[in-house]
Amino acid sequence: MKKIAILLLSVMVAFTSCNILNNDPDDSFTKSNYFTSVENVELFANYFYSAFSGYSGDFYFNILNDDQAKTGVELWTFMQQPATASAWNSPYSNIRRCNLLIEAIPNIESMTTAQANHWMGVARLMRAWYHYKVVRGFGDCYWVNHVLDASKDADVLYGPRTDRDIVMDSILADLNFAVENITLNSTSRTVFNEYVANAMKAEICLYEGTFCRYRSEADGQKAPNETRAQQYLRECCNACEVILGSGKFSLTPKYSAVYTSLNLEGNPEMILYKHYAYPMLGHSVIDYTCGSTQVNGMTKDAFNSYLSADGDLMTYGDDHGVLVGGKPSIAAQIARRDPRLACHVDALLQFPGNDVVRFADDEAGKNASSSTSSTGYGVLKFDTKEIDRVRRQSIGQGDTDAPIFWLAVIFLNYAEAKAELGEFDATVQGLTLDKLRARAGNIWGFSATVVDPRNNMGVSSLLYEIRRERRVELMYDINDRYYSLLRWHKLDLLDTNLHPDIKKGAWIGTAADADKLFNVEAAELAGTNHPDVDEDGYIDCSSGNNRIYDKKYYLFPIPSDQQTLNPAIGQNPGW
Repeated sequence: MKKIAILLLSVMVAFTSCNILNNDPDDSFTKSNYFTSVENVELFANYFYSAFSGYSGDFYFNILNDDQAKTGVELWTFMQQPATASAWNSPYSNIRRCNLLIEAIPNIESMTTAQANHWMGVARLMRAWYHYKVVRGFGDCYWVNHVLDASKDADVLYGPRTDRDIVMDSILADLNFAVENITLNSTSRTVFNEYVANAMKAEICLYEGTFCRYRSEADGQKAPNETRAQQYLRECCNACEVILGSGKFSLTPKYSAVYTSLNLEGNPEMILYKHYAYPMLGHSVIDYTCGSTQVNGMTKDAFNSYLSADGDLMTYGDDHGVLVGGKPSIAAQIARRDPRLACHVDALLQFPGNDVVRFADDEAGKNASSSTSSTGYGVLKFDTKEIDRVRRQSIGQGDTDAPIFWLAVIFLNYAEAKAELGEFDATVQGLTLDKLRARAGNIWGFSATVVDPRNNMGVSSLLYEIRRERRVELMYDINDRYYSLLRWHKLDLLDTNLHPDIKKGAWIGTAADADKLFNVEAAELAGTNHPDVDEDGYIDCSSGNNRIYDKKYYLFPIPSDQQTLNPAIGQNPGW
């Protein structure tokens, strides 16, 4: 896949467009002289893998959520109307590529019917995916199902946007075509096949089903639509059941292997993954989560979402750490929690003035390099000693493989959709969430009867626990937390004034504590850098800043350049 992607660059230059207005580029490659064989179609379609950035952006780096906090607070994606936005332009540029392929395939005489249907399915799958990204960001938009011509398509180029529900129905039609017609490469885990198509369909339909159930007219959106919600939740279940019933996938025994493997080939959990191989293709997620650059650490709020591992589901505790070798350690605290926490954070707290050495050539600390975190909780999830010290702390030199679609996410999607439909039972639980907790090492199964007094979602205890399970299983992953809060209509949970624990980190003690781990007052006298702490001794990484919720943030603003090009495009509420 990497070699194909690199070779593809020379081809794709000819087909790249800046916006949806362009006709065929005046270049050496055109629709008529390039799309002449199945090999060329496959080469062209491999570009679509760039939709998934893997460890170069889809994991850890998206910190607009309540799981991670940076020093100074991450603000909303847009605070004011931008002049231009890649979130609008890039999907439409890629939609044009899809339509180029869709229009070319029927004219390729050398293709068999099965090949033509397969590649048409891939093109329509990706057309659905790119439109979904636009709808998720902007709501009403344009459904573009052919290569636009400025002389013939004024209704699209200069007309008003289409209702987002109508666009989503067209997306569903493309998805259903894709899952029925993509028939090749069923055993591969690095190319598009029917299971990848169903995984994408499951994500999109879960998003739409829950979004339509929880949206609100008070926020400038349409009223909830229960019929529509049930339709899409049912479609999500259908897609998940294809994967679950195939017999081709199972959880890998070790949770961390999903994120720290040098090669995910043969991993039974993978539906689609991105393969890295240094020096041809590398990533920086290890370097950015445990190098000299300060890590955007886990929040206090997220830390306390991990249940205790001793069987007492209500023992969360803000219990404090202890000194180990002169360093504040939370190892004992982690040992009492869900075992996934031990995969997600370091046992030794790390913060300004108390850096932790993770990189060294030997036990004596030769060539040591330290790490520090904005919240005290170091991000451990992606690190592995299978890569040498130099490459682990170097940009672009990591080569652990990145999951794109994998079975754990299908389990979570299926459990949630079934619960939303009122069909979550012992069979569904045993097929999905019990397996996730057993794999993680918990001594109990999933409980659907826990009543958590911290339930601030406005949903049943069952749905709250399923949402908690999703949060813990997918910590730092694929920006899932932000878009889950959006589809659940709970972006208000990102307001740092209303929910101060999302800008706080670990307890490190205050000058008033008799058994403090870190003497802030002494550090000040010594001139040592140290983090801000609140009156209770928790790190406050906000630097006095706050992220204030406004209902307009459910949708991105339409960029001003698009309004200049087309005054009929309008603007989203509140912008």
